Amino acid sequence: MRAHLPEGRMEASEIAARTGLPEEVVRRKLGIVRKAVGGPKDQPHAMAVLAAEELLRAHAVDPAEIDVIISITEEYKEYPVWTTGIALQEEIGARRAWAFDLQQRCGTGVLALKLARDLIVADSDVSTVLIAGGYRNVDLIDYENPRVRFMYNLGAGAGAALVRRGHPRNRIRGASVRTDGSFSRDVIAPRGGSLAPLGDWTVPRLEVPDPTSMKERLEERSMRNFLAVVDEALERSGRTREEIGYLALLHMKRSAHAAVLQALGLAPEQSIYLEEYGHIGQVDQILSTELALRAGRIPEGKALVWVSAGIGYAWDAVVIDWGPVGD
Repeated sequence: MRAHLPEGRMEASEIAARTGLPEEVVRRKLGIVRKAVGGPKDQPHAMAVLAAEELLRAHAVDPAEIDVIISITEEYKEYPVWTTGIALQEEIGARRAWAFDLQQRCGTGVLALKLARDLIVADSDVSTVLIAGGYRNVDLIDYENPRVRFMYNLGAGAGAALVRRGHPRNRIRGASVRTDGSFSRDVIAPRGGSLAPLGDWTVPRLEVPDPTSMKERLEERSMRNFLAVVDEALERSGRTREEIGYLALLHMKRSAHAAVLQALGLAPEQSIYLEEYGHIGQVDQILSTELALRAGRIPEGKALVWVSAGIGYAWDAVVIDWGPVGD
C-alpha cells in the first residue's frame, strides 16, 4: 500500500487564528499539530493516480495485470458526475481492468478492502484488484462555523493498495460493516445538489444542522459500534482482541482515540495518532499502516485491524493476518 501527501501544511496556529480557538485546544483537544492541505495541482483524482503509480512501481506490478479498479476518491473531486475509477484505468494504463467508484465517506477505504477480497473469492476471473483514491474535503470547511468544529481536522491526500489472489503474505480475513441511517442528514453540503444549486457559492460547504442533537445521539452509539465491528471482524477471522498487533484508526479527537485503544485493551504504541497529518478521510488507514511499517510497529503473525467511521453513519472493520500465509 502507498499513501501520497501534498507538500502543503496548515499548522495548528493557523487553525487557531481562523477559528478563534486557543492553539492549545487545537493541539491538545482536537489533536492537530498540523495537517496536509492541497495546492492547485493536488486534486483528488490526480493525487490518486500518483499514489497508484507509486505503488505499482514499488512492487514492480505491470498495470496490465490488474483485473478490477475500485476508486475510493471522494465525491468532491475535479468534476461532478464523473467516474474516477474509469479515468484511473486509462491514466495508469490498466487496459484489461474494469472499474467502478465506491462511496461511504470515511469508511470507503475499509469497505473497499472487504469488497476487493469478496470479488476475488466470488469471481475466478478476478485475481488482482487495485484500490486507489484521493481526498481534499478540507476545502469544504468554513473555519468560522463552530458547528463543524469536529471536522476542522480534515486534510488532503491519496492512497492506494493492491489485493492479489494467492499472495504469500498478509491475508485479508473477516470484516464487519454497520450503518445507521438516522444520522444520514446530520452532516451535509446543503448547497450544490439538485435541491439547492450552488448559486454564488464557489464551492459547497459542509454543515451540521443540529450539532447538539448529533453529538448526543452519536456519543451514545459510536463507541459501541466501533467495538462491535472490531469484535465481529475478529470473530469472523478466528481471532481475539488479545491477538491485535496494530490498529489502523482514523484521526479523531485525542480523547476519543485514547478511549478506543483503552476499550480494546491496546497500548498507545499499537496505533499511530495522525496529529501530524490530520484526517484524510478514507485514506487514513492506508497512511497509518504505511507509517506503522516504517516504524516497525506491525508484528508478524498478529492481526492488523483497519477500523473506520464515516458520516451517514457507518462503522467498518477488517482484519488482516499480518505475515506469511499459513496452510
